[in-house]
Amino acid sequence: MRLNDRIYIVTGGAGGIGAGIARAILDQGGKVVLADVDLDGVAAACADLDPSGGSVHPIRCDVTSEPDAAAAVVSALDRFGRLDGLVNNAGVVTLDAAWDASPDAVNREFDINVTGTFVLSQAVGRHLREHGGGAIVNVASNCGKVGYRNMAGYNASKAAVINLSRSLALEWAEDGINVNAVCPGGVDTPMLAGVADWLSPRLGVPAAELLAGMGPAQLGRKVEPIEVGRVVAFLLSDDAIIIRGQAINVDGGDTPY
Repeated sequence: MRLNDRIYIVTGGAGGIGAGIARAILDQGGKVVLADVDLDGVAAACADLDPSGGSVHPIRCDVTSEPDAAAAVVSALDRFGRLDGLVNNAGVVTLDAAWDASPDAVNREFDINVTGTFVLSQAVGRHLREHGGGAIVNVASNCGKVGYRNMAGYNASKAAVINLSRSLALEWAEDGINVNAVCPGGVDTPMLAGVADWLSPRLGVPAAELLAGMGPAQLGRKVEPIEVGRVVAFLLSDDAIIIRGQAINVDGGDTPY
């Protein structure tokens, strides 16, 4: 069990990729503090992951709030007595043509996707620095490497997450903290379904038909959240100690670099 008895905070944990990451950590023997702004949603996710509640703990956390980030660390220590790392998964996307995109919407994407990642990383990183190190994995996106239409702000924010991951890995290596990112694409989540719903009236194609074709071509289906989670769990482990500051594609072969 790569993560036996280790404790991780996972943000954006009410569903989708966050819940898949939590499941993978539990499968590897770890325990999870599952954080989200939707406390009811994250509590339901925890009940589904572990009905006994022994390995999961739900908390409300606004990732852009420094007090909330500090409180998340305290919650992990109060509940489990230790903290070994972090997965920054919380994120939002606003769909619009670049000509029509609202600066406020773009700012919100950067606030949550980038600043939120930095705020939580600092809060958890300070604890890891004082207790022998650990690992942080940031959930970026293949959008941050390739870019797609109608999501310029999201594309740019995820590119920033990739660069932030490399910067933190460089600066925090001397403190025993390993930082990497994963770049999902074509994952079967409510966010992807929302993209299909937005595109449907604009393209005149049923949303279900669009969604069915959104999986990676090489894979022949959509990526499952647990599959992303297994890569994240590996990157959190000691087995990934030589992988540093990388942005690992987990998109079924869609992104060639």
